[in-house]
Amino acid sequence: MGMNAIHFVSDKAEDNDFKNVLNTEYQKYEKISERVNDLYSQYSNKEPHETNAMDKAMTWSGIQMKTINDSTTSKLSELLMEGTNMGIIEGRRLLNHNDKIEPNVRSILNDFVVMQEDSVETLKKYL
Repeated sequence: MGMNAIHFVSDKAEDNDFKNVLNTEYQKYEKISERVNDLYSQYSNKEPHETNAMDKAMTWSGIQMKTINDSTTSKLSELLMEGTNMGIIEGRRLLNHNDKIEPNVRSILNDFVVMQEDSVETLKKYL
């Protein structure tokens, strides 16, 4: 979801510095995604879950609606921060309430949450 949101917001971004930040954030998500995919094959012979078309459409339309009157860098940063904060909450909840998570899974999840927390700090500068 984060990668989709960054992609949709990038299309609206005009500030080159902000676009570079978005590109860096996208690359961080890609690295985590690669780690998940590598680990996933150890647990399942199926393909990892992909974001379904409906969720992508909802993300896209939500961004379109929320930026119809304001697509400033500040607004785009705010939208990404809202989604990122939801990811942080869910990630922390998973870490705090699942004592039996495999260590390698816990490591990726923790790195993901820390990455998102860092992203919030970066995005704050653009509010």
